[in-house]
Amino acid sequence: MTATTTREPRGRPGPGTDSGAALAVLPGVLRSALGWTDAHRDRFALPDDVLEPHTQVNGTLKPLGELAQLGSTIRRTTDPGTPEHATAGDLVAYAWEQVREGGLLLELLRAEPFAAYPYEIYAAFAGYGLRHEGFEALARPLTATRAWAHTEQHANRQLGLVNSERRVGTVTHTDAGAVLSRTWLGGLSEPWMFEGPSGYALTHTVFHLTDWGRMPDRVPEKTDGYLRTWLPAWTDGCLESGQWDLTGELLAVAASLPGPAPAELLDAVWPVLAGVQHPTGCVPETGVPAEDPAPDPYPFIDCYHSTLVTAFAAALSLRSLRSPEQTDGPAPGRERRTA
Repeated sequence: MTATTTREPRGRPGPGTDSGAALAVLPGVLRSALGWTDAHRDRFALPDDVLEPHTQVNGTLKPLGELAQLGSTIRRTTDPGTPEHATAGDLVAYAWEQVREGGLLLELLRAEPFAAYPYEIYAAFAGYGLRHEGFEALARPLTATRAWAHTEQHANRQLGLVNSERRVGTVTHTDAGAVLSRTWLGGLSEPWMFEGPSGYALTHTVFHLTDWGRMPDRVPEKTDGYLRTWLPAWTDGCLESGQWDLTGELLAVAASLPGPAPAELLDAVWPVLAGVQHPTGCVPETGVPAEDPAPDPYPFIDCYHSTLVTAFAAALSLRSLRSPEQTDGPAPGRERRTA
């Protein structure tokens, strides 16, 4: 990491951080980040021209898909009856409404049968129990084509497609283990070669492998040991350079590992990220945290993802520290299908 901040992050702990420091701040961080997201849910709304060729997917469907994916994981990771559990469920329901209960994704699939992103967004809902029969009827023959199996993409992205296929319940187009071996993480790359792009590739490899933290036991033993050894150094580098979004993703990775939680790492890093979080609940992606008490100290596009990631990582960390044997929460009920 080469960028530097102009000041030390608030509350950065030294090597003697007391055990339990993470648990002291995590409930408030999670509640505040979810509260900010809920208060800004209208910013995730899809525009009327979302299906038009000129519409930018990264500014419309991508944020909504992330809301669905991370919201559904938070909902299934938190305890029923808690405010954060209810808020996460409401956010997923809102996202489902925005895609017209799957109907809009069916239109996208018809218009772009060669594209993977409508399928991956749909899989976020399908893994939560929200399904659209028309979408799946069209997707089945498309995912059985040679073109689908041979789409050229980076290995961690291909692993994401495999996980989406698992969620929808179709036969996977390739073996996940073989794909993992071709990723930066799966190759156990030299740890000093870690930087921004490889960091995000690493975190998403773990998310796709574990179904966004729900199945930690999918992480191979060698990969688990490698991550436990080097995550402290990588997160420290992110803290020094003010990479708050990547810090949150690395914390989510740490909480997605099998077995006992890396409590020392979580205790060292979470108080720092809690200090970066604005009183309104949002977290910037990078840079010096704002001192401005205004309700919106950052542009939405510069903080929505890092705020969602912070909530996601906080929910996984709480589960990992409180209930290390829990690998999944209850499903939202019987699958809801839309014709």
